[in-house]
Amino acid sequence: MCGRYAAVRAADELAAEFDVDVVSEDAADRAASWNVAPTDGARVVLDRPRLVGSEDARESAADGAGTGVLRELHLARWGLLPAWSSGPGAKGAPMFNARLETVADKPAFAKSLVTRRCLVPADGYYEWRKNPEGSGLPAKTPFYIHPADGSSLAFAGLYAWWRDPTREEDDPARWLLSTTIVTQAARDGLEAIHDREPVALPHARVDEWLDPAMTDADAALAILAGPPPELVWHEVSARVGSVRNDDAGLIEPV
Repeated sequence: MCGRYAAVRAADELAAEFDVDVVSEDAADRAASWNVAPTDGARVVLDRPRLVGSEDARESAADGAGTGVLRELHLARWGLLPAWSSGPGAKGAPMFNARLETVADKPAFAKSLVTRRCLVPADGYYEWRKNPEGSGLPAKTPFYIHPADGSSLAFAGLYAWWRDPTREEDDPARWLLSTTIVTQAARDGLEAIHDREPVALPHARVDEWLDPAMTDADAALAILAGPPPELVWHEVSARVGSVRNDDAGLIEPV
């Protein structure tokens, strides 16, 4: 699973790293966080077709590039709310992770897999190792896991738009953007900490994953089957277990 992560880079840094064209106001205003938790605001990167007849589309056509796409950085609720959901107050755990093995079959995720894929950028994430009873160790030990080269992680994500039926048609807050992070069986040593890990895309495969013209579930799953970026990890303070703690000390080795 992936239930906590660090997102410290500023919006303009992420825009440069992932070739983002448009940064929404709420994404730009999102403060750095070393302890992002489910239902928090999570920045997402997604590609959307340029609107036919818009100024952007006309400029693209003039450049010989067709209508093309816009890459956008938004702020989404971490915990997917499909269009048919009863809303953020619904009973049950938030769908903040989607298992790779079943993502193409689950009604909550299947449509998003083929038409609404995104990235969830992160500096690193946390996972907890269960310790044997009688070992003299705490029940769980937290670790911080991050790219070896210092770049951002590009978690494979899905997104959805939920329409709030209680709001008027002209209310800009009537649409709620939400996201989930795809997870898979842990590998490359991470299985010693936890049996699951988030799917992190190499930056070279980001364009393929985000491409809105790619609407085949098998093709999307094939992208996720590739090798991940190199990750490293170290033990961190148990303070990360509380969402009330949110500071740079959480990622420091202990």
